[in-house]
Amino acid sequence: MAKINKAWIVAAAVLVAAGGYAKAQQKTATTAAAATPAYKTVKLDRKQIDALLAKPGELTIIDVRRPDELTRIGGFPVYLSIQNDDVEKNLAFIPKDRKIVTVSNHAGRALKIGDLLSSKGYNVVGAIGVQNYEEEGGKLTRIEPKAPATAAVTK
Repeated sequence: MAKINKAWIVAAAVLVAAGGYAKAQQKTATTAAAATPAYKTVKLDRKQIDALLAKPGELTIIDVRRPDELTRIGGFPVYLSIQNDDVEKNLAFIPKDRKIVTVSNHAGRALKIGDLLSSKGYNVVGAIGVQNYEEEGGKLTRIEPKAPATAAVTK
């Protein structure tokens, strides 16, 4: 009888521990979901971007990355480069009569700026991360910095 009681006690302890673990996992998942902001701007994939790029007269691409990210990673062939923190003070340079796609490395900043522009009346059709685009088979344009000119040596 003593062996059965010990077995029940061990089983009960395991169930209690498993329940506590499940609650901790649920709390972690809920906290992670709350920490991830929800954006209204749609994250686009390669096929959607390629379709938009096929009609360049209707599209404006706004790349919100830093210049070093543009040169290191690459981007689309034509874009407005307005860094994330400068978008709101440069709204006058962004055309309202075109479809807008915002760009960052993995779309995080692009989604945020897409929502900002939408709230200001711009026609934001979506956001994309250039690294995601490239992973899906898209080709990026890379700008190679020119080597500094060397002065001619005179004697």
